Amino acid sequence: MVKAKILFFAEGATLAHVARPFVLASGLDPQRFDVVFARPAAFGWLTDGAPFKVVPLECQATSVFSRRLEHGFPLYDIDTLSRYVEADHALIDTERPDVVVGDFRLSLSVSARSRGVPYATICDAYWSPERPLQTPMPVLAITRFAPLSIANAIFRRISPLALKMHARPMEVLRARHRLPPLGHDLRRSYTDADLRLFANFSELFPEVRESATARFIGPIAWSPDAAAAVSLEDGTDTPLVYVTMGSSGDPRVLRDLVPLLEATGARVLLASAGKSLPTQFTSPRTRVFDYLPGQLVCEHANLVVCNGGSPTTNQALTAGVPVLGIARNMDQFLNMQAIERFGAGLLVRSDRATAAVLRQAVTRLLGDPSFAACAHRLREAAASDPRRSDLAPHLERLIAGRILPTS
Repeated sequence: MVKAKILFFAEGATLAHVARPFVLASGLDPQRFDVVFARPAAFGWLTDGAPFKVVPLECQATSVFSRRLEHGFPLYDIDTLSRYVEADHALIDTERPDVVVGDFRLSLSVSARSRGVPYATICDAYWSPERPLQTPMPVLAITRFAPLSIANAIFRRISPLALKMHARPMEVLRARHRLPPLGHDLRRSYTDADLRLFANFSELFPEVRESATARFIGPIAWSPDAAAAVSLEDGTDTPLVYVTMGSSGDPRVLRDLVPLLEATGARVLLASAGKSLPTQFTSPRTRVFDYLPGQLVCEHANLVVCNGGSPTTNQALTAGVPVLGIARNMDQFLNMQAIERFGAGLLVRSDRATAAVLRQAVTRLLGDPSFAACAHRLREAAASDPRRSDLAPHLERLIAGRILPTS
């Protein structure tokens, strides 16, 4: 049997955009698919020992991405996207794949089409163009100091123009390659592909309808194979709280958060994601690690505290554990708004995460069983969904031509 070649592009903006495609690539049958996985060198540690070919991918530095995010600038400028297209073309021409799969590799909207290769993107349902976008105000340099009422009023006035500004680099790129515009719609810029695969619980986004070109692949939860000895059981009913702000959260909130968690009597397992912590935590109730096997820890936790992004919330909710999301960027706000609306967690702004606000949220989440009940409903839904994280049928449909590359 001739294998289908699948070329994955894992953008290096955050850990999630490498981890999600890696999970899907690792799940493909090597007897049916020949996988090539392109990722930035900085994430080489994640793909060590991969059972398929791994190649380097030119990516904007994570620090540049974070700085653009912090100041509200477009995440990629036209020069960066143009270089991406050249790098994409070189890989596509070398590997000659049957299908290209990307995760936030926006340039594939152009490069895969110009090479006539079917293109699937792993994305989030809160960016679906079919879903009305009510943009929450992210945490920006100015919002840390300005009263929220004033900052919100300013943001409401400028957000339509700001979203168009963020979409403009893609519009310029498409025009240069004689592709039709996307209407300066940021949702389309972030999700344009022949097939959109939403890495979320469909129950959180009931307004997003599946179609031939849009499918829920379900929550994709990745965690490292940490070798550290982690004590998950202590023989008591002491609550266990898993805390990680990930690669894009604000670690400064830990200074107030960890002591108040200890004050509730909880045991705390804290993963720093390799980032510097704002202070040393010396209480025996708190153990600090660089990385933890998050999926395993979530199975034993009573509460998960994170930056509100989909990778860690997916881990928590597939384990039936409620979430406190301390959000900073728009993705995190959009994701946590859906979780809060469902009743499986609470959202706190990182620029307003005072000790009092955090204490109130933690008290509610640990004391009100309805949060855990809603999280458990999502766990049951994911466990009963046979489509979860199964990429193969989508690839086969693309290869068979039932979904044709669009122009």
